[in-house]
Amino acid sequence: MRILVVEDDDTIARRIERALAASGYIVERASDGEEAWFKGDTEDYDAIILDLGLPRMDGLQVLKRWREGGCHCPVLILTARGSWKERVEGMDAGADDYLPKPFQIEELKARLRALLRRSAGHSQPVLEVGPVTVDTRQMLVSVDGIAVDLSPLEYRLISYLVHNKGRVVSQHELTEHIYAQDFERDSNAIEVLVARVRKKLGADVIKTRRGFGYIVPEDRPDDAGEPERAKDH
Repeated sequence: MRILVVEDDDTIARRIERALAASGYIVERASDGEEAWFKGDTEDYDAIILDLGLPRMDGLQVLKRWREGGCHCPVLILTARGSWKERVEGMDAGADDYLPKPFQIEELKARLRALLRRSAGHSQPVLEVGPVTVDTRQMLVSVDGIAVDLSPLEYRLISYLVHNKGRVVSQHELTEHIYAQDFERDSNAIEVLVARVRKKLGADVIKTRRGFGYIVPEDRPDDAGEPERAKDH
């Protein structure tokens, strides 16, 4: 999951970045309102954490411009402003949740997980598809109740696909949402990664839609996608 953190306080921003990176998120940062508006308007994020007290452009104005420009990314507001009227104004401008400062990092992560689930149409922190279970709180994946050892990159792949189950996800979209920008990868990196995850979770969990991308089907895995290769008869 790709998260934009908009915060001008370096100490707070680094604290959030470290915590989210340790939880498997790809984190990018903007430190002023104009940079935040540009990034949110031109890049694709799974969620945005937005401070209101920003230099160069107020966070509330940034949010309004995002929404006016058609950006529907879920936004979690952070602010030291305590007035309930300001909170209402933020929610009316298009915020999805609100967390006042000071805050506990665990609460921020819990609210972020909830935002991501709701935006994908899920209500529970544990997501299931066939025999596979993804626990988004503990970043654990199991098959038929047995925990599977996944690397952080493998977890990000299956987590993103399960959050978007029933929708074909292109290789380009997967690359944008599971790799850090400075991560060196080969042109077939996604294919290799998918093959590793299939080996651990089962070949039918992730289906290939040739020429389009990959999909974790809504219902039975055998009902969607194409086989990886045609069988000889």
